Amino acid sequence: MQTNTFACVDQNIRLDHFLTDKLNVSRNRVTELIKNSLVTVNGAVQTKAGFKLSENDTVMVEFPEAKKSEGKEVDFDIPIIFEDDDILIVNKPPHLTVHPAPSVKEPTLVDWLKSKNISLSTLSGEERNGIVHRIDKETSGALIIAKNNAAHANLAKQLENRTLGRYYLALIDYPLKNDTIVDQPIGRNPKNRIKMGVVPNGRAAKSAFCPLLTNELEHVELVAAKLYTGRTHQIRVHLNTLGRHILGDTLYGFKSQKDKIKRVMLHAYCLYLIHPKSGEKVSFTAPLYDDFEEQILKFFTKEKLNETLRTNAISLRFDTAF
Repeated sequence: MQTNTFACVDQNIRLDHFLTDKLNVSRNRVTELIKNSLVTVNGAVQTKAGFKLSENDTVMVEFPEAKKSEGKEVDFDIPIIFEDDDILIVNKPPHLTVHPAPSVKEPTLVDWLKSKNISLSTLSGEERNGIVHRIDKETSGALIIAKNNAAHANLAKQLENRTLGRYYLALIDYPLKNDTIVDQPIGRNPKNRIKMGVVPNGRAAKSAFCPLLTNELEHVELVAAKLYTGRTHQIRVHLNTLGRHILGDTLYGFKSQKDKIKRVMLHAYCLYLIHPKSGEKVSFTAPLYDDFEEQILKFFTKEKLNETLRTNAISLRFDTAF
């Protein structure tokens, strides 16, 4: 069985441009679908990406089902926060890569999804079945999976218009003290291709930071971050421009040798969205992993932490600050 997406053209436009906009996927993905004879225009297969559509043309795209049997063997499990017929929300563990790539040898979150025979969208291609957005390997927290293409397309649009987003928690090495917005473009660091950086020709990037708990003696602060864009390493890069770094983030400048911190202390704590089928505004919280909480409790009491992370406290903090 295949999943079909229909769209009625209301303008004169190239086929690949039209589908890139309607499906909210990369141009490369659209070109792949067209070349593989999975796109028809008015019932006829169209294999030219530059084909000119006319007003009232009807376009149909066919997506093969995700191959559930294929994937690396996994020996781990991932906590599920919420699941229904359209979406799955998980609490991604640290040190887990989200999707396969040529450089990734170990099993990924996508491999785990396939091992569980979970229904997945195919909008983003085989290696990224179900993946609407990603989290860095060392970062933990809330991640949403699309279980069908209609949900995926809806969530991708929400990412674009920011009705879907996350609040992150981070432990940083020196207090910000004040609520702060960083609006600086991000691109590949020209001096180090492993890193990203603020560069003049980079893509627009905007982050907001709110201090939550401050330890003046140790010069450590727990902050919450909200992203208005979704660039690679965005929180880490924007904090670096402020002369602050996340504990454990040696790539962007955390230098302390007092503790051997094995990963970046960054966690996607709360995810909010409009449910793709019901239209209801919903939010989900991803509990802290033990390694993150242990680091926090070196500087703050459990009572203070619980009070700070109570329901809606972080979202309200941003609503009043910005």
